[in-house]
Amino acid sequence: MTPGAGAALALGASAFRNLRAALFSSVPSALATCAILYLGWQILPPLIEWAFVYAVWSPSRAPLCRTGAGACWAFVADKYRFILFGGFPADQYWRPALVLALLIALYGASFSAIVRRDRLVSYWLAGLIVVVVLMSGGLFGLSRVETERWGGLTLTLLLATFGIACAFPLSIPLALGRRSALPAVRWLSIAYIELIRGVPLISVLFMASVMFPLFLPAGVSIDKLLRAQLAMIFFAAAYLAEAVRGGLQAVPREQSEAAEALGLSYAQRMRYVILPQALRVAIPLLVNTFIGFFKDTSLVVIIGVFDFLTTIKVSLTDPAWSGFGVEAYLFASAGYFLFCYPLSRYSQRLERPGGAAPGAQL
Repeated sequence: MTPGAGAALALGASAFRNLRAALFSSVPSALATCAILYLGWQILPPLIEWAFVYAVWSPSRAPLCRTGAGACWAFVADKYRFILFGGFPADQYWRPALVLALLIALYGASFSAIVRRDRLVSYWLAGLIVVVVLMSGGLFGLSRVETERWGGLTLTLLLATFGIACAFPLSIPLALGRRSALPAVRWLSIAYIELIRGVPLISVLFMASVMFPLFLPAGVSIDKLLRAQLAMIFFAAAYLAEAVRGGLQAVPREQSEAAEALGLSYAQRMRYVILPQALRVAIPLLVNTFIGFFKDTSLVVIIGVFDFLTTIKVSLTDPAWSGFGVEAYLFASAGYFLFCYPLSRYSQRLERPGGAAPGAQL
């Protein structure tokens, strides 16, 4: 036997042992593995045939959707502009398309190690300014587009991005305030956090869109999308503050005492010693809140704004595409998954030793 063949045989034997240990290490494990394989054998082939083999992809073949045995993805192909951009003017679609590309690029740069961490903040600030200019218009020769016409996946990403970007910095002083030795600061922080966490987001959005304008002076109005965004920021900040507080409580008291013994001020202790450790501990809770917040953007429908999920629902009201709710909601699920899963994977990378500490650049 040649050395190469022997190495390949040893590698195969090692892989077989690992597979056996993972799937057939005991009788219950073997039974569970066999049951899963059987269910997969029963479910996957018909699902693949329905979703891909017999599916209708082109809107020009839409009549086949009523008679065929496959999925009707032609619905998505026909309505994708509305799903992506909402009611944005058709001749200006390049603007929200550029916004989507820019946001995805910024998220990709944040998740990868290509861009230096100390430059990310400046890139995000510049990128968000460009996003606002592109969407709103009124500058550099761009026509003005009212927020009522924003919608689709673009709006969902905007609400989630601005919400997280503003809620997270607000959550840190709230968490520190709840642990403050000053009674007034502590009780104000507690009152805010418990009040916000004690009501559902839909109630907060309703108050921001319906009740808040009643308290404004005559002739003063605030854009309804801005009101919804602020409501979501304040709501998310309360939940994030509790996640940060949990991380702060996990940091041993000796860390703060040692930093104080070195002569560091309170701000320096928090910035360089306590918060970097606390935020790393709180990563699972923080990311869970971020993912939930991203999906909760669908609740803005109560103020008459069409987000990603709502544009899909509205598209189903077209008589030509009624009855294809399965394909529509599967597409919506895939869309949310494609944005939430990378965030989950990124958080797992941060948790591992050697990952970039989320508070390293505070």
